[in-house]
Amino acid sequence: MTDRHPEVEAEQAHVDRAYERLEETRQEAVRLKDTIQVGRGGTYQARWEREVFYENIANRLRELDLGDRSLCFGRIDQSDDAGAGSYHIGRIAVASEDREPLIVDWRAPVAESFYRATGSDHQGLVRRRHFTSRGRTVLDLEDEFFGEAAVQGRVTVNGRELRGAGALVHALGENRTGQLSDIVGTIQAEQDEIIRSGLHGVLVVQGGPGTGKTVVALHRAAYLLYTHRFPLEGQGVLVIGPNKLFLGYIEQVLPSLGEAGVDLAVLADLIPSVRVAGRDDSAAARIKGDLRMVNLIRRAVRDRERPWRADLIVPMGARKIRVPAAESERIIKEARRRFRTHNAAREFVVSEVFEALAANHPDGVSADMVADQVGHSIEVREALMWMWPVLTPAQLVHDLYGSPGLIRSASGSSGKFALSDAEQKALYRPWQPDKVVDGFVWSVDDVPVLDEALERVGSRPKRKVDDEIRTFGHIVVDEAQDLSPMQLRMLTRRSLNGSMTIVGDIAQSTGAWPHADWDEILEHLPEKREPRRTELTVGYRIPGPSMDLAARVLVHAAPNLKPPVSVRSEGDEPKFVSTSDLVAGTVREAVRESGEGQAGNVAVIVPRSMVDTVHQGFADAGVIAGRAPRDGLSYPITVVPVNVVKGLEVDVAVVVEPAAILAEEPQPARSLYVACTRATKRLLAVHAEPLPDMLVTPANSTKP
Repeated sequence: MTDRHPEVEAEQAHVDRAYERLEETRQEAVRLKDTIQVGRGGTYQARWEREVFYENIANRLRELDLGDRSLCFGRIDQSDDAGAGSYHIGRIAVASEDREPLIVDWRAPVAESFYRATGSDHQGLVRRRHFTSRGRTVLDLEDEFFGEAAVQGRVTVNGRELRGAGALVHALGENRTGQLSDIVGTIQAEQDEIIRSGLHGVLVVQGGPGTGKTVVALHRAAYLLYTHRFPLEGQGVLVIGPNKLFLGYIEQVLPSLGEAGVDLAVLADLIPSVRVAGRDDSAAARIKGDLRMVNLIRRAVRDRERPWRADLIVPMGARKIRVPAAESERIIKEARRRFRTHNAAREFVVSEVFEALAANHPDGVSADMVADQVGHSIEVREALMWMWPVLTPAQLVHDLYGSPGLIRSASGSSGKFALSDAEQKALYRPWQPDKVVDGFVWSVDDVPVLDEALERVGSRPKRKVDDEIRTFGHIVVDEAQDLSPMQLRMLTRRSLNGSMTIVGDIAQSTGAWPHADWDEILEHLPEKREPRRTELTVGYRIPGPSMDLAARVLVHAAPNLKPPVSVRSEGDEPKFVSTSDLVAGTVREAVRESGEGQAGNVAVIVPRSMVDTVHQGFADAGVIAGRAPRDGLSYPITVVPVNVVKGLEVDVAVVVEPAAILAEEPQPARSLYVACTRATKRLLAVHAEPLPDMLVTPANSTKP
């Protein structure tokens, strides 16, 4: 490389020394790990201490494994007033043999000025240095000076100085790999303010496409764990994504920052022992996300707490024990008064039934004796099953959905919580035998309903560990703008103390529950503290010409929102290709884009109705193409349904038949906005139908 910074070699030597110490530290941890034997020997306390020690060392080893990621990405030089020190900033802390810092963790307080210093507020810095690296190799350096040493030429975007413009542009120009990369070396000031925001309460982050809201939220999770190791390490941190494709896309970010203990999940993962796939139609999805389902489930549980229709008569030899049906009404009423959940009252109900049998026994025997004598009789088992069965969420909801009568009873006939006939019909699905309930496949929209059922029925007797709802010290929710009130209620239930980071873009709310603003979402989240709101206004990912096109779509998708200001003012103009053979034209353009130089990955974004047809078109042409979400983004070309592409970024986006996207999606303009804002390099649309008016730009439309 020509015209390199003159101090590259000196910085390379420092980085090499840091890597040597990192390896020495790792070897020390390996040796220590090998000396520990976790087994059955010793007391329970000794075994527990060994296991904890072993786990701590294992975690440390994971932190020290950087793979091919660069350890160090910057340096700060402080003024005399600030202590006149120099610190290299990196992913994790590395110290010399005498405990002097070689690398400072990016989350440490001393590193804050690396992200926050500006020309007007230099925070004690005289110089900030940015490294351009590949793995262990320092390729170049970029210096910013402050105070008397400051030079002209600072880059300002949307009223904010752009930190390390050269390093940022280099990072933005790198090809995508199919997995989200961290931005720890190029975090900008408005992003850093969010990352380092306080732990408590709900923080809402509104961010348009390309503003880095997802990666900022993940860096925030890493920062909070570093800063509040106690108590968060014990309480747990949960990151919720919209689908499995998204989780696969982001799964390497937190480990790259030295945090491997964060739970990444979709909502379905929070429900034990259920299989989930697919979504319902919009009518069913809408009602299943409505808070009226809370009342429906409450009434459905009460409908399973039933007095006997007649007196209970239990044969006992030549005699019979009779318990009046009215006694069952008393027991049910008392059980409801004493216990919060259905299953928690089961033992009480059983005990009361045996007490009633004993009270009506001609010989005046004890309840325990009656239980031994007739507890397994078919009459007693049927009476208990009818009166107060042990329920699982799957059994309750499956029985409810499978019976129009149960749906009608649980819905109620009038009042604000009642469901209409059409809404009741939308919930119905044919009942299946009980033996297949465990293997039943539920929809994504069923998940919050099952969770509400779990809250109402509670843990089964002797199965508390399997059924309990786990809470977390902090919850990060990405793409939160699509969550229904029931889904938000599900997340609130898992918040230990109301500490949450909620991230999304109202303009990209495309599901069955589109929200007009964040107030609609916040009313369903914890209210222990006043929520804080912030917005990311600068777009880093999307080239200016593509963002200009997306801004025209945004006028129709969310007219009250402003598009982010793009850092990348230059870039390829969006290209529109008209073709008479849509599939062949799509294959041709995708292959062309994939083969042009170092194109990176290509996403072919298609209407849901065309996924099979377009994917088969690649196969017929002899072109290997992945299919999302099954294959992630691991192939050079991947066919992605428009409904799962949200949150992803690719080098090239080929949007297929925009008119069909508008015709099929429940939130048409917002779905097209999402499709048009995925590409970091080039955007093109292939169409056989006329282009929607919001996209028509004659100057860049071509017809082969």
